[in-house]
Amino acid sequence: MIERTIEDIAKFCNGEMNSRAEDMKTAIVKGVSIDTRTIEAGNIFIPFRGENADGHHFIKMAFEKGAGLTLSEQPLESSEHPVIYVDDGLQALQDIAREYLKIVNPKVIAVTGSNGKTTTKDMMECILSPHFKVQKTLGNFNNEIGMPLTILQLNKDTEISILEMGMDRIGDINFLSKMAEPDVAVITSVGESHIEMLGSRENIAKAKYEIVDYLKDDGTFIYSKDYPLLDALADKETAYAIKTAGIKAGNQFAISNVSEDDKGTHFTFKETAFHIPQLGVHNALNASLAVLAAETLGVSLESAQNSLQHLKVTSMRMERIKHESGALIVNDAYNASKASMISAVDTVGRMAHTNKILVLADILELGSYKQELHEDVAHFINEETYQFTKIYTFGDGAKYIHDALMVGEKEHASSIEELRDKVSEHFKEDTVILLKGSRGMAVERVIDDI
Repeated sequence: MIERTIEDIAKFCNGEMNSRAEDMKTAIVKGVSIDTRTIEAGNIFIPFRGENADGHHFIKMAFEKGAGLTLSEQPLESSEHPVIYVDDGLQALQDIAREYLKIVNPKVIAVTGSNGKTTTKDMMECILSPHFKVQKTLGNFNNEIGMPLTILQLNKDTEISILEMGMDRIGDINFLSKMAEPDVAVITSVGESHIEMLGSRENIAKAKYEIVDYLKDDGTFIYSKDYPLLDALADKETAYAIKTAGIKAGNQFAISNVSEDDKGTHFTFKETAFHIPQLGVHNALNASLAVLAAETLGVSLESAQNSLQHLKVTSMRMERIKHESGALIVNDAYNASKASMISAVDTVGRMAHTNKILVLADILELGSYKQELHEDVAHFINEETYQFTKIYTFGDGAKYIHDALMVGEKEHASSIEELRDKVSEHFKEDTVILLKGSRGMAVERVIDDI
């Protein structure tokens, strides 16, 4: 994590030290906190003004808990503690992170996408960590607050920083790209996430493509031509290199021979056979993009192949859980879009189990597209030949899936308790159960007690 003098911090954020900070300007502070509940000794406390609370009210508590320094947007009565005065706390946080990133000077891999960015980030870490000192974004610290906090957690000997970039609107990724100035930029997918804010998939593609706005001239942009909207945007005449991978024709590197079983997914990429312990064709694509990113940093295909066999990803992303009854639960409940729900349904549909159970909850943040995109999931199921034993839906949006399904074995649950009772009836041998829905639906509650 960041360890610098108080004077350094003041210079990084163009702040003004109070008299106590001037007296202590050579003292070392380390780490940053924006929440007194997690503050540690020696931390820099950065108070924010929110809709419901003003962090400046907690400055005294921060020092009581051991903070070594605080920033402040307003004058403070006491001068017994070191304070750096700034015009804007968030801007100061970002400025400090930008300067610290220059000091650590790692290779930066930036990752964004409607789906798959966290899994791809985990895959990159898996492939790169045997060769480099790697740090990645933890959790969903991927916005204008989370990313600078991630950067300030970097150890000074970090060689590769994998930064996940999230967004809600046009301009968000541009801002994060400017802060990171990546060496490698990866877009995993273009789906419907945030369509309520952005209005169309075309705008979503434009927003994701901002990741290359500050890509270094000697860097590499990696994406898949499986997403035509993105491919149409991509500038093919650039200073940086471009690599593409995918299942559809036209990609520079093809993914083929994809198959799945209880052990995970198998596929061929660049004439090399890969195995990952995660399910899903989409994860074959995520892994291929991660392999290309690692290759640009000197990791061989053979090494990537060996590492991916031992991959562990963040929970609730096509996570396989074996129930004591013998049933296999596929927990993909961390988040959802139309594309990721269809992909998860397709994966379970192609599995060899006799009994296949779908548990589908709402896809959130769809705005006026709510009915249309939920019904698209139902249309996919109707058009395929998969034989699902039972399809359960839960939530107002998922009710559109239920109503549009042309199958007899469907049921809509009105509560999580009802859903839990119904699903528990299927815990038996040769059964696979998919849990899929947006984070706000918390559909994993169905299996909380197993």
